[in-house]
Amino acid sequence: MKSRPFWLNRIENAWREAPICWLAGVRRVGKTTLAKSLGEERMVYVNCDLPVTRDRMSDPELFYRNCTRPVVVFDEVHQLPDPSTALKIGADLFPHLKIMATGSSTLAASRKFQDTLTGRKRLVRLPPVLWDELDAFDKTPLLKRLYHGGLPQTLLSETKEPDFYREWIDSFFARDIQRLFAFRNPDKFTLFFEYLMRQSGGQMETAKVASSLGISRPTVESHLRALEITHAVTLVRPFFGGGGKEIVRMPKVYGFDTGFVGFCRGWEPLRPDDYGILWEHLVLEYLQAHLPDRTIQYWRDTDGREIDFILVRKRDEVDAIECKWSPDHFNADALKKFRSFYGRGANYLVCPVPTPGYLKRISGMEIRVCNPEGLLG
Repeated sequence: MKSRPFWLNRIENAWREAPICWLAGVRRVGKTTLAKSLGEERMVYVNCDLPVTRDRMSDPELFYRNCTRPVVVFDEVHQLPDPSTALKIGADLFPHLKIMATGSSTLAASRKFQDTLTGRKRLVRLPPVLWDELDAFDKTPLLKRLYHGGLPQTLLSETKEPDFYREWIDSFFARDIQRLFAFRNPDKFTLFFEYLMRQSGGQMETAKVASSLGISRPTVESHLRALEITHAVTLVRPFFGGGGKEIVRMPKVYGFDTGFVGFCRGWEPLRPDDYGILWEHLVLEYLQAHLPDRTIQYWRDTDGREIDFILVRKRDEVDAIECKWSPDHFNADALKKFRSFYGRGANYLVCPVPTPGYLKRISGMEIRVCNPEGLLG
């Protein structure tokens, strides 16, 4: 079992604020393993996939009264007939217990959840293995992380097995999407999912996607919403506010894992030209994990100049983040144009360079060249 102290600390912090920690993440991202690493000696583990669990939880108050350990974990809690009531009783009547519920989506996604437990829960979203966790996973090389992706099973595999990725996509529809959203056409959903993986990191226009795939615009919108809720894609929306000819509506879409992006694009093996866009995905995951309460945006104008990520710090102060595999690949034109509109804020060029990074002056602008860790300063 691999040690993941950052996430264990995040879970403990969630419990300090609320009795329920909702651990969300895509299938096979490591939620069960992380939950069990809390320690069997302090935990009652409940596998909600098992039919016997439904009978066991038919009287939640009796169940909790007989819990002799301080932590209760409900794995895949949405499989229970009435999960919100089971969690609510635990939080309200047994405040000495710490409760964890795992699932692939938000509570509101499931029709079973009549109560979203407002005030009783904190969300911890578990992404694929982060850039700064690779040493704990057998010192996995960064290029392997880009190629295999960050699901623990694929990351630790000696070879990249295409059958795993295909099976995962089929299982994702059958066990998550169909159960939560009652979509009936797996072929249409899979076509859309794989399309987004191939376009990952690019802008998305709903009408164009619908026309390209031959499916209706409402279907595209409902499928996209389902993928967002289940954390299979991230929408990064544009930043704007006074610059000239800015994109104001069209989001960028990022797939949840570089292994699936490469698989759907047919990148077997990776080439150096592929590294940059996959590295951009890793930087986004790092930002989402370490700055979960911050809104991450991007900037683009109608002439095609673009900044990968924007973080608003204050009303008139925004940080600009460019992601490059090598500092030598950086062109400052877009950043210079952006700073002509928004002059205040830090500039980051995020590359896989050693800690702590360094400052560099380009086109009259001070830029910090650093790895993702340098963004936290």
